[in-house]
Amino acid sequence: MNALPWTQQLILVPILLPLLAGALLIPVNEARHNLKFAVNLGCNLVLLLSALILLGLSDQELWPGHLGVYLAANWMAPFGIALVADRLAGLLLLLTATLSLAALVFSSQGWSRIGVHFHSLFLFLLMGINGAFLTNDLFNLFVFFEVMLAASYGLVLHGYNTTRIRAGMQYIAINLVASLLFLIGIALIYASTGTLNMADLGPRIAALSAADLPLLQIGAAILALAFLTKGAMWPLGFWLPTTYAAASPPVAALLVLMTKVGIYALIRIWSLAFAAGPAAGFGLDALFWGGIATLVFGTLGILAAQEPGRMAGYAAIISSGTLMAVFGHGDPQLLSAGFYYLLGSTLATAAFLLLVGLTERIRSPGAALLALTMEAFAIDEKPEEPVGVGIPAALAFLGLAFAASALVITGLPPLSGFIAKFSLFHALLNGEAGISLRDWTLMILILCSGLAGIIALMRFGVRTFWASGAVQPPRLHPTEAGPVTLLLGLCVAMTVLAGPLLAYLERTTRDLGQAGSYVEQVLSTPAVPSPPRGEAP
Repeated sequence: MNALPWTQQLILVPILLPLLAGALLIPVNEARHNLKFAVNLGCNLVLLLSALILLGLSDQELWPGHLGVYLAANWMAPFGIALVADRLAGLLLLLTATLSLAALVFSSQGWSRIGVHFHSLFLFLLMGINGAFLTNDLFNLFVFFEVMLAASYGLVLHGYNTTRIRAGMQYIAINLVASLLFLIGIALIYASTGTLNMADLGPRIAALSAADLPLLQIGAAILALAFLTKGAMWPLGFWLPTTYAAASPPVAALLVLMTKVGIYALIRIWSLAFAAGPAAGFGLDALFWGGIATLVFGTLGILAAQEPGRMAGYAAIISSGTLMAVFGHGDPQLLSAGFYYLLGSTLATAAFLLLVGLTERIRSPGAALLALTMEAFAIDEKPEEPVGVGIPAALAFLGLAFAASALVITGLPPLSGFIAKFSLFHALLNGEAGISLRDWTLMILILCSGLAGIIALMRFGVRTFWASGAVQPPRLHPTEAGPVTLLLGLCVAMTVLAGPLLAYLERTTRDLGQAGSYVEQVLSTPAVPSPPRGEAP
């Protein structure tokens, strides 16, 4: 009797575990907060472990083509829904588990207690994100997107106030329109190709006649609009800074990851569907220049922003614009550096958003207004003589953590942000076709966005840690300092282990370029034979 190996069954865990745990926690009374937190924490730790195992399995020779396939309901692709774990999916599952663990622990002292069903919504959000990374079916991708978005609606409004409700309603309205575009795009792609299986799309599109190609391209363009709305492309991402500023810090940290889900879906589908044939490379130029426009918008926005939450929102927009331009450029070496940039920018922006909630304890509106007035009218203060008082540990922690996150976000040495931008420039300057106008445009805008980030974050740092006058050391709980330390510590680890990590990302990019191997592995994975009659399964 043949049985499905546990390595393939493990692919289902990142989806099934948070779904079941979230459903089981719904009827539990909110007064039993510690129990709900313990269940959520245990689930996150298991997800972290399973992501590590899937990452290791996809990078070894245990799976043919470094690809694990789970056939839902035991139906072969393309007729059934397949879940696929490869190097890229494993890496993003690990990033999701790490970020969710940090956000959960950070929320344990207060943010998770100010409303109802926080832990169930949190787990459903993880189920949707993990499912989007693993699914190989377009309609199933839509379902996971809707689960993710529905949970995020509740989390954005969690602990509601007037500002949060206003920003949340805008966020919900924009994403409902994007979901409608998603459905229309899927319908048009199915009408032109007859399949929704991502692995099956490439061969079907390559065999399309010239008469059917326009319908496919219209459907793909509409689908891309849905992804780019979720990925914060200009002008579709205008909602993002307001939502980041209004959401609670742990929820805003998770929203940073959600913008990358749309970009991941775009990269996954385009690398499979438009790798060859008459539609090869469809839309990449538009994606590149859209990324450039998003970079410009984010750069101007972060310079104009005064609130730290909005600064983080524009930093996420800059990150999304860079990634879109990198993918639209079409250079595999550039894409591997882009994935490294994705990891570092996501971790640092999430850490900064968690810090925002902590720095509010030492920032008073009056001090911020005074600092702004002094800056506008160039008022100079006579520096006082140093009194030799040591900096309190909590204040020192906030200052150092802010400096580290700012270094990564802006791409200054010596942390991972600098290595990411250096790798991007190295790939652009050493391309096989020489340096083009597009290369110079991208490099100049990356430099300008970094400079704008330096100005904006330095301005915020001066107002918070220097111009506020005498500041009482804030009280920090270990569950608040620990997650920030974890995320920034991972940025430091990325710097130390940049060589092995970039080598892994190069293998990941090489896998994306081998669409034929991916297609063959998914479509040829057999269903598990039924046991003979009378034999126990």
